[in-house]
Amino acid sequence: MNIKSFFDHNTSSFTYVVNDKISKECVIIDPVLEYDIFSGKITTKAADKLILYINENNLKVKWILETHIHADHITAAGYIKKKTGTKIGIGKGIIDALQYWVPLFNISKTTPQDGSQFDHLFQDKEIFNIGNLQIQVLFTPGHTPVCVSYVIGDSIFVGDTLFMPSLGTARADFPGGDAKTLYQSIRKILSFPNETNLYMSHDYPQEGEFPREKTTVKEEKEQNILINEEITLDEYIEKREARDATLSIPRLLFPSIQINIRAGEINSKEENDISYIKVPINQIL
Repeated sequence: MNIKSFFDHNTSSFTYVVNDKISKECVIIDPVLEYDIFSGKITTKAADKLILYINENNLKVKWILETHIHADHITAAGYIKKKTGTKIGIGKGIIDALQYWVPLFNISKTTPQDGSQFDHLFQDKEIFNIGNLQIQVLFTPGHTPVCVSYVIGDSIFVGDTLFMPSLGTARADFPGGDAKTLYQSIRKILSFPNETNLYMSHDYPQEGEFPREKTTVKEEKEQNILINEEITLDEYIEKREARDATLSIPRLLFPSIQINIRAGEINSKEENDISYIKVPINQIL
């Protein structure tokens, strides 16, 4: 197995290309588009860099895998699918998310609520292969009801569920989120062997530091500031909910969710041949 990470500094997000060295088949996990909130401009620089890497290494993209519906960046899944002809997969929890977000944005005429805009909705513990690599889907909700982690060999791609030990865990106050459920999901991840590598979806390094994409089960159990081995469920819930009460809404929440629930498709053009991002007023406080 070969793992290549790409870091988007604007959203502090990691994208991964994981390939089987023998067959050259690969998956892309959580790709990113650039979005300027002030101008409304969407660009594809990061996605094009991924595609260039794939082409230069003669890789064959079998899947684009989403760990969840991201609230802090727009997915490049739709764009990359058009360029490569591959499939987009996400956990079946997307159906629960769609029941909340589609009515909020009032886009039921253009956005299926059964998840059919995605090529496949994964079940918990579902297994599939790329070449000689086996990938297992692990449901890890709590941050959102959609969240899944992907177990590949001795590595788990945990999405937003866990952060580096000094940062703690994902928030649990989004619609469908729950601190108790998140605690249980993280304990599931931390039940893997100590040497298991955990690949993050985000890192937020201090000035002068480099972003870190990887830690281990052992390091998280010993050092995570919110959910190490000594933290009980009640203690975690108290700490997580107190922390969440201080957090602002993500800057790109509305653009990201609105496009990501459509598997990366921009909202349909209106009669003037222009697409728009909707912002619901006074609905999420």
